[in-house]
Amino acid sequence: MPTHDSPGISPDAADVPEMPAPRVREFPAHSIGGGLALLLGLLGLLAGAATVVAATAVDATGGKAALITGGILVALAAFVAMCGLNMVAPGEARVVQLFGRYRGTIREDGLRWVNPLTSRTKISTRVRNHETAVLKVNDAYGNPIELAAVVVWRVEDTAQASFEVDDFLEFVATQTEAAVRHIAIEYPYDAHDEEGLSLRGNAEEITEKLAVELHARVEAAGVQIIESRFTHLAYAPEIASAMLQRQQAGAVVAARRQIVDGAVGMVEAALARISERDIVELDSERKAAMVSNLMVVLCGDRAPQPVLNTGSLYQ
Repeated sequence: MPTHDSPGISPDAADVPEMPAPRVREFPAHSIGGGLALLLGLLGLLAGAATVVAATAVDATGGKAALITGGILVALAAFVAMCGLNMVAPGEARVVQLFGRYRGTIREDGLRWVNPLTSRTKISTRVRNHETAVLKVNDAYGNPIELAAVVVWRVEDTAQASFEVDDFLEFVATQTEAAVRHIAIEYPYDAHDEEGLSLRGNAEEITEKLAVELHARVEAAGVQIIESRFTHLAYAPEIASAMLQRQQAGAVVAARRQIVDGAVGMVEAALARISERDIVELDSERKAAMVSNLMVVLCGDRAPQPVLNTGSLYQ
């Protein structure tokens, strides 16, 4: 896949997809405090109502019509102006558009006023969780596995979230599933060699790679990935039993290897101490017999049954 040739991206991120550059970036919208706008709007409504009431005291027909018309227009203008008021709660933002053109974002919480002819779309900037369903995929060795992940994210750029993708919630969900599937097929569940990475044995490294890929996939939508973790990882039911036997066999082999290494060290130490203290002199044949007996005793999985020699060492 094509990659960003940026010095800030590590070589581990060579597999991340390249998304198109955003065409719009967030910037603050021009707004004023809503308290003053609300006060002026109420005064305008009162002034319009007072003008209409005052028109009833005028005898001239032309003057009365002019006052009534003026009062209605003043009240209507005040009402239209008050339509520009917005209540912005903490953790929310308003994306402002004027005749389809992006005019900025309101992030200040409280009562704000903007051009009443604009449209204001509410977007939550709070931290969110997205947990994928349990996905069934094949790992790097072709074994079917099941895995699921949880992603903690939030909207960082409201303009990109609104205009770069159709639905940023669906976009994050789809890209998260795609990233999890891609990571799963790149690495095996268990590595046969100790140097290779595996999903089960190198959870921290794989999680970091998942976060890098997720960031590259959703950055175009103005989304910030805070954390990503695997919540479920297991072999598929049809091979779980066979893989469990393989894991058990591997554990037995590893345990036996450790036992043998320890037994060899103990035998070597025993022969060295016998020779050092000059307890008894052993030829090569008797040393081999002693080593054989000690290895059987130390490496056997059952308690040994000793045979007592009542004769000499060579009988």
